[in-house]
Amino acid sequence: MAFDAESLARDILAGQRRALSRAITLVESTRPDHRILANALLERLTPHAGNSIRIGISGVPGAGKSTFIEAAGLHILKQGHRLAVLAVDPSSAISGGSILGDKTRMEELSRHREAFIRPSPAGKTLGGVTRRTRETMLLCEAAGFDVVIVETVGVGQSETAVADMTDMFLLLLLPGGGDDLQGIKRGIMELADLVLVNKADGEMAATANHSASDYIHALKLLHPRTRNWQVPVKTCSALEKRGIAEAWEIVCRYRQVLTESGELAQRRAQQAKSWMWNETAESLLAALRQDQRVAQLIPRLEQAVVAGSLPPTLAAAQLLEAFLHDDRLSD
Repeated sequence: MAFDAESLARDILAGQRRALSRAITLVESTRPDHRILANALLERLTPHAGNSIRIGISGVPGAGKSTFIEAAGLHILKQGHRLAVLAVDPSSAISGGSILGDKTRMEELSRHREAFIRPSPAGKTLGGVTRRTRETMLLCEAAGFDVVIVETVGVGQSETAVADMTDMFLLLLLPGGGDDLQGIKRGIMELADLVLVNKADGEMAATANHSASDYIHALKLLHPRTRNWQVPVKTCSALEKRGIAEAWEIVCRYRQVLTESGELAQRRAQQAKSWMWNETAESLLAALRQDQRVAQLIPRLEQAVVAGSLPPTLAAAQLLEAFLHDDRLSD
């Protein structure tokens, strides 16, 4: 697959969906030549990005994230926006394969011309997002999508990394109080900017209202991460499309509060710095593993660690010593 960063950037800025898909494939590639092209592409497009509302959506398994995103997405499109959904699917720890089923679960939304849905496997990346989710988000913004939703895998507290790349963190929960409330991770609750109890329909409507009251009381014990913002707790039914418009109004109001206070600019600046150091750490680890001298040491050190004859900390120190004192680094 041949790529030309200049022409690809031009096509993306013109809103060509095929070019956007090709660009995402490029930035997700681990090939060294693709990484060089991807960096060149991002350098051209970054000045044209950053103009969207970035929303991270997480929730317990079965909370109906995909159904909610489709209902919310259709409402957002009716408001005149263009929507990109970056859906991260869980990858198998054994085969590395992923389900990638969000396009089929969001059938109506995926057919809309002003919507773009990109499922990606989470791979071995912690945080409920792929390593390249941030780059993909910038590409979508450069292509003219002014609302970007990042749907994270529902794997628990580790997925809170999504809050470090979005403006708003929306937590979707199931009806149920008491023991269910105890099962919600405190770390995720502390990061939430909006809590929605989904599936508030039929026989579960009363339970959902009761759960919302429980979460309201629980949040009073926590400090909201955003100044001048009291985290709302609402009920909704994605299936019946109730509470969707109200949720979007809260998103817009939240965005206005952050913009007027200057916190949005501050948060994005901090996120960019955090992104730089995360990428540095990932790149250093990749370079270490690919280093020839380190590669020669790994089998012996791993065997010694497994056998219990060498402490893991000492093995790590030896790997770093070999990497940092590589003769090529002193040239």
